[in-house]
Amino acid sequence: MDIKEEDILGASIKTHWYYVSKGLAVRAMIGDQPVGQTLDVGAGSGVFTRQLIDCGLSSGGVCVDPYYPREHTESYGGSEISFVHTVDSVPQRLVLMMDVLEHVDDDVGMLREYVDKMTSGSRVLITVPAFQFLWSGHDVFLEHKRRYTLQQISDVAAAAGLQVSQQRYFFGLLFPVAALLRLFDRLRVAAGQVEAKSHLKAASGFTNSGLIRIHDVERKTLFPINRLCGLSAFCLATKP
Repeated sequence: MDIKEEDILGASIKTHWYYVSKGLAVRAMIGDQPVGQTLDVGAGSGVFTRQLIDCGLSSGGVCVDPYYPREHTESYGGSEISFVHTVDSVPQRLVLMMDVLEHVDDDVGMLREYVDKMTSGSRVLITVPAFQFLWSGHDVFLEHKRRYTLQQISDVAAAAGLQVSQQRYFFGLLFPVAALLRLFDRLRVAAGQVEAKSHLKAASGFTNSGLIRIHDVERKTLFPINRLCGLSAFCLATKP
C-alpha cells in the first residue's frame, strides 16, 4: 500500500471505502479457507493483513517495508504481526503485494526475489493500478513508474516464475468517471498545469458508507467476470 496515502487518511484508513472495498475484493479472490500466516510486502501499517485477521482467514503475519523506523512485533486480534525491513525466507503460503510493483524499476526482479524464497504451491495476490492512459498527477504524487493491464501484470507474474490462476479488474463502476477526470488532468498536463496530488481523500460518513455499498454490489456481480476495465488490476498466481 502507499505510505503517502496512509499519511493522508490516518486512523480512518481502517474504515475508508477504498481500503474496505479493496480488502473485501482480496477475500473474494483468495477464497474462504484459512491461509495461516501471511507475508505482506510493502505493507505500510498492514491494513490488509489486519483485515484477514479480523475475518478469521489469517492467524497472523509478517509485514515487510524498508521504511519502517524500526523492526518490531505487535499483538492484534489475538495474533502477532511482525514489522520487518527484509526477509530471508518465505514460509507463508500467501503473499500479498498490494500496490507495490508499480513503484519499482524492475518489477519482475522484485517479484522474483520473493518467488524464489517461496515454497511450491504458495500463492501471491498482486494488485496494481490499471491502464497507462489513466496516468495523472495522482501517479506522480505516489511516485509510480507505470500502470498495468491484466495482460501486462500476468506477464510480469509469469516472468517471475508464477502460474496465474485468476485475473480481473476492480473499481469498474468508478472507471467512467475516473477516466473523464484523468483525461481532463492529462489536458492540464499538456498545458503545464499538472499538480502532483493524491485523489484519495477522507469521505463523510454518508459518502463513505454509500461507496462501500456500491462496491459490495460490484464485488458480488461484476468483479468475478470483469476483464474489461477498472481502476485496479488483480492477479492471483501460484508458485509451481
